[in-house]
Amino acid sequence: MTDAKYWVGFTLIPGIGRARFSLIERYFGDLEQAWHASASELKMAGLDDRSIKAIVARRPRIDLDSEMDKLERYKVTVLTWRDEAYPSRLKEIYDLPPVLYVRGSLAPEDDWSLAVVGTRRHTYYGREVTEQIVGDLARNRITIVSGLARGIDATAHRAALDAGGRTIAICGCGLDIVYPSDHVKLAREIMERGALVSELPLGTRPKAENFPRRNRIMSGMSLGVLVVEAGETSGALITVGWALEHNREVFAVPGSVLSPAQRRPPGYA
Repeated sequence: MTDAKYWVGFTLIPGIGRARFSLIERYFGDLEQAWHASASELKMAGLDDRSIKAIVARRPRIDLDSEMDKLERYKVTVLTWRDEAYPSRLKEIYDLPPVLYVRGSLAPEDDWSLAVVGTRRHTYYGREVTEQIVGDLARNRITIVSGLARGIDATAHRAALDAGGRTIAICGCGLDIVYPSDHVKLAREIMERGALVSELPLGTRPKAENFPRRNRIMSGMSLGVLVVEAGETSGALITVGWALEHNREVFAVPGSVLSPAQRRPPGYA
């Protein structure tokens, strides 16, 4: 896409998400034209004053060619919601990311995918059942989507790789950063047989507020969500909430009724 750098540029401006991208694209048609638009033209596109001020203030400080050079250096592909390669299931959700950054490769067969989520402090049982279920799914060409976190996430990625399958890690930071840092080797292996994916531009640190929204991409890309060992305050339940909103299937591994990691939280039947 010839105007990819302008899509990247708008992701570098705080507050420009799905709704404002839609306004910009609908009015200008071409994001290069939008990038060079005056404040009055941006106003005519329907943008609010705060967004216009942010664009006008930040735009001169963004070196688009330098950003594209960095993406090339890290071998990051830019996908916009216009692109054919943009995940088709993700296009079904309301709050889809206008831009995805990808290290590795997405494939058509990734439409057949399952998100696997759970606690960072899994039990022996949780690890064993994740390895068994994910291994069977991966051998049957189901792509495993997870979040590269410690615990169930890492176990799911590893089990998919060990079974010769594909796996995708949805990251809550820029793809020039691997978080947690002790998963650098795992991340490299995922890139060889799947992808690291983020909606966040390079340089974005792994802040706590990034992860709940990251979870909507995990749900959105998948046919359903499998929960393995998630306590009452587990972030995995945020993914379940997104899955219900996205009309995705939700599965849970049965476990000990005495284990806090298996306890049903209030509000979940």
